Amino acid sequence: MRIIECIPNISEGRDMVKIQAIAGVVETVKGVMLLDVDPGASTNRTVITFAGEPEAVADAAVLLIQKAAELIDMRNHKGEHPRQGATDVCPFVPIAGVTMEECVEIARRVGERVGQELGIPGYFYEAAAITPVRRNLANCRKGEYEALDKISTLEWKPDFGPSIVTDAVKKSGITTIGARNFLVAYNVNLNTTSTRRANAIAFDIREAGRTLREGDPITGKPILDENGEPKRIPGTLKSVKGIGWYIEEYGIAQLSLNLTDISVTPVHIAFEESCSKASERGIRVTGSELVGLIPLQSMLDAADHFLIKQERSLGISEHEKIKIAVKSLGLDDLAPFKPEEKIIEYVLASKMGSNDRLIQMSAKNLANETASESPAPGGGSVSAYVGALGVSLGVMVANLSAHKRGWDDRWKEFSDVAEKGMRLQKELLRLVDEDTAAFNRIMEAFGLPKNSEEEKVARANAIEMSSQYAMEIPLKTAAVALEGMDVCLAMVKSGNPNSITDAGVGALCIRAAVLGAVMNVRINAGGIKDKNFTSRLLEKAAMLEKKVEELELEVRNLVKLEIEK
Repeated sequence: MRIIECIPNISEGRDMVKIQAIAGVVETVKGVMLLDVDPGASTNRTVITFAGEPEAVADAAVLLIQKAAELIDMRNHKGEHPRQGATDVCPFVPIAGVTMEECVEIARRVGERVGQELGIPGYFYEAAAITPVRRNLANCRKGEYEALDKISTLEWKPDFGPSIVTDAVKKSGITTIGARNFLVAYNVNLNTTSTRRANAIAFDIREAGRTLREGDPITGKPILDENGEPKRIPGTLKSVKGIGWYIEEYGIAQLSLNLTDISVTPVHIAFEESCSKASERGIRVTGSELVGLIPLQSMLDAADHFLIKQERSLGISEHEKIKIAVKSLGLDDLAPFKPEEKIIEYVLASKMGSNDRLIQMSAKNLANETASESPAPGGGSVSAYVGALGVSLGVMVANLSAHKRGWDDRWKEFSDVAEKGMRLQKELLRLVDEDTAAFNRIMEAFGLPKNSEEEKVARANAIEMSSQYAMEIPLKTAAVALEGMDVCLAMVKSGNPNSITDAGVGALCIRAAVLGAVMNVRINAGGIKDKNFTSRLLEKAAMLEKKVEELELEVRNLVKLEIEK
């Protein structure tokens, strides 16, 4: 798939009728998914997130900017957040199968359309910027809407749209369009109502820091460098922008942080640094909130960060890690945090209908689906699922061992084993669905037309390719499951002896998974014409079969010895 994300910020956060009308236009474009609408009353601003194929997203962005200009009058706008247009900013972000360069092209084309078709002036920022000074959004937005006349100056002539302030331009304001990496808009909650103190903390943290002044650090005269520019005291965190503000609806001050590169400063580091700098000023962080969406990996990285600090195993489920991240970051301080609405991968999965996958079923429903008259899911999918259960038992023993009284200094040893097991479990669960998908691909190939010679050749090629794929998938299942045997064997040898039989049962499941998958490799070889291909895969399957038998016997003997002590 080729997917980009668009996150326009509109200057309306109170009138839900207008907000819904503006956000709703994106869903009129085929192939575009509206992912999130996040209004803020005090900021009088709404962050809208949608995604899809690049050209479709570009069309949806133009429609949204048009609708916002129609319904929002910037002459009447007031809010806590800096702004200069009805659609204040409109960034494009590469998500899958799309480069940053392609997002720049999209941003430039959208800007041209906004200027020519809608008559709205604007600038290109971040990666789409035409001049270096306009790369920084803060520079583009300097003076905010009240400095609208700047479009008539040579220095700030728009990159697109009119450079004359007409009544229409007064109504729409200026739109800034860009291309950037995934940005996390992140607010940190403080136990104070002081905007000045919140700003001081934000200046301590943000990369740009604060202006160096004579005497009073707030009101003193700026100290200039040799070029006449104000000298600055840099903040502690790279790739972070931030200000402090008071949010009336919550009755607290916040740090409003933009994490522009979460590979440089991830969310958990921003949170920890906020806590540290707030504490230095006698203020406590009570929690935080996300504005818009966040990548799943950011949440998992945060969980790992806090688990390591606690010397706890990292080899736990994704669901548990998200709970730890939410509690550790205080993301439920102001409102319930709903992962299915805030984590971008979960939102995309829901919108794309992947909840219909086998691994999304309950254990009961999966068993019933397997027992139905349909030939799939069959032995291949069940082999993968049994393997996942087996390695999960090994992970359980590793986690129990990491928490065993007196073994605290070994937590990292068991955490590493559990992490490996969870990686294998995830892959085996994916193969549950992949095996069924491979079978369906064969059925689709047999259903192709065969009227002409050309169609017969195409059909035969499709059957051959899909049959080879159906042989490769169970071989992959067998190989991954065999790796899981190492987890169970390690826990039988060095894990909590009270749970040794759990690791033994895991090994038995993994043996069944490998042998079952190998059976499917062999049966699927029958219809394949390329005998070199089948010979190579059958040889690998025989090796996997032999190895799992040896390891399973070793596990059973060790378990037996422990039981008979």
